[in-house]
Amino acid sequence: MTIDTYDGTGVKPSHWNLDGVIEQLRVSREATHNIRHHGKVRELPSREALTIIVNGLSAVLFPTHYGRPNLTDESIDYFVGDTLNTTLNRLTEQVRRGLQFSLEDAPDDEEALTRQAHAITREFAAGLPGIRGLLVSDVQAAFSGDPAATSVAEIMLCYPGTIAILYYRLAHSLHRLGSPFLARLISDIGHSLTGIDIHPGAQIGGSFFIDHGTGVVIGETAIIGQRVRLYQHVTLGAKRFPADEKGALIKGVPRHPVVEDDVVIYAGATILGRITIGAGSTIGGNVWLTQSVPAGSNVSQAQMRSD
Repeated sequence: MTIDTYDGTGVKPSHWNLDGVIEQLRVSREATHNIRHHGKVRELPSREALTIIVNGLSAVLFPTHYGRPNLTDESIDYFVGDTLNTTLNRLTEQVRRGLQFSLEDAPDDEEALTRQAHAITREFAAGLPGIRGLLVSDVQAAFSGDPAATSVAEIMLCYPGTIAILYYRLAHSLHRLGSPFLARLISDIGHSLTGIDIHPGAQIGGSFFIDHGTGVVIGETAIIGQRVRLYQHVTLGAKRFPADEKGALIKGVPRHPVVEDDVVIYAGATILGRITIGAGSTIGGNVWLTQSVPAGSNVSQAQMRSD
């Protein structure tokens, strides 16, 4: 006897004739349009887990701002240790999953993959004090650079630029240590939260300040020096994408700008290609720039039109 069930709309599932659809989807998935990494089913990293992990790392780095506001001198180290231990265990599993997609020759041996994930996570943990130092310099740059800022707490809790940079600095460390897929996912979560898109491969010095921030884009091979300030809708992008003899894009070649120390780039500026913005320069709003400028330059939209 067949018992029909309903989905709440009054329609029997059998009325959809799903057998054929399911079969065609299986053929597409397994053969015709197979896009699986090396053709295998692998467990992907979890965005939900990564969100929890970044929240835990944020709490470890700044316990009273992102952790528990009622911590005391007696309890703070215990909180940091307990949170860090739990978070790193979670991170190791996500690193392990990500390595299956990051490595061309990812080992099928689960124990070897787990050992590699542990090694990356251990080195990542050792770098957390340095990451915190960079983040403190970023917060201080925001406080000294924005006359509207009333406190460090306001900057850390209310400024999207600060949140985006925090996600970037964590992601960049994982990218550098050999976990680029996981780093990209963390950056994308930060992008979703803030509207600021920073590729984890970019190299960004200390005391970095993104004011307002919405729409900022920083490409993979961009290099940014110390004490740089960007405003909303700034793009540090690529001018062209080199291809090989078969027409496939060549990955990883330097194609984004180099921004030297103490540069200010105002809202809406678009800077493209592997060009250099010299130290101490100011790039005005809405400028479209595809050529290098020397140190101390002051580039405005009117000047660019006159060229």
